[in-house]
Amino acid sequence: MPADSTNFFEKIFDVVKQVPYGRVTSYGAIASFLGAARSARMVGWAMNGCPGDLPAHRVVNRVGLLSGKHHFEGTNLMQQLLENEGIEVDDNKIVDFKKYFWDPAKELDF
Repeated sequence: MPADSTNFFEKIFDVVKQVPYGRVTSYGAIASFLGAARSARMVGWAMNGCPGDLPAHRVVNRVGLLSGKHHFEGTNLMQQLLENEGIEVDDNKIVDFKKYFWDPAKELDF
C-alpha cells in the first residue's frame, strides 16, 4: 500500500460523508472526483475499514449493485438502510440507479 494511502482514504471518507440522504454514488465516481479515475478498487478497499458513522451503505458499484453488502452486519442491512431512505433494491441492485445516483464531481468543490 502506498505511503500516502492513509491520506487518500481520508479524502474518500470526506466524500462519503457528503453523499446525501436518499442518494447513492459509486466507487468509481469517488475515485474520479479525487483525481484517481483508475482507483475504484482502492476506494472499495478504503470502504472496508471506514468509520462506523459514515453512510457507507450509499456507496455501490458502477451499475448499482450492493457489492459491499457483506461488510454490513446481518444479511440485508445495506439493503434495509437504502430502502429506509426510499431507494428501491431488487436482487441486490438499485432499481432506477440513475435516478438516485449522486456525482461528487457535479456537487462538491474540494
